[in-house]
Amino acid sequence: MQVTSTYRFARVSAFKARDVTRAIQGRSASDALDLLAFSPKKAAALVQKTLKSAIANAENNAELKVDTLLVKEAVVGEGPTLKRFRARARGGASPILKRTSHIRIVLSDELAPKAQPEKAKKKGAKKRDGSPKSAAGRSRRKAEAAGTVKSDAGAASPGTAKPAEQKD
Repeated sequence: MQVTSTYRFARVSAFKARDVTRAIQGRSASDALDLLAFSPKKAAALVQKTLKSAIANAENNAELKVDTLLVKEAVVGEGPTLKRFRARARGGASPILKRTSHIRIVLSDELAPKAQPEKAKKKGAKKRDGSPKSAAGRSRRKAEAAGTVKSDAGAASPGTAKPAEQKD
């Protein structure tokens, strides 16, 4: 079962708050609270408040155990921007944008899917042909461009100039 909590019109920019919410996604609720408690960012306090509200909703409304809750989703959307102006030189004005955001946290008691392990690359499995991505191909192209090595086809590579034929 899923439980949601939303903090609307939070006085922090969405860009700054997203950094905090990325850190707690996929974690257990207690781990996320610990992480937020020691984060020095302003947005961490706002996200922590929202997370505590979601945990309280899960306990009281949905009758779920706190131990099994996971942060399934932590999303920050942009709210309305308050537009203010500051007086500047020679009667001008410059805008001040006071951004707001909407923080939404979804908790779930379902187990998170296990991530599949990535295939490890084999060491020493580099290509040794003349393909553009291999180290041997790169050094060969440099040598061809310098004119020290002829290409396999017998014709000079595009970067080299052919010697002019002499007429008698």
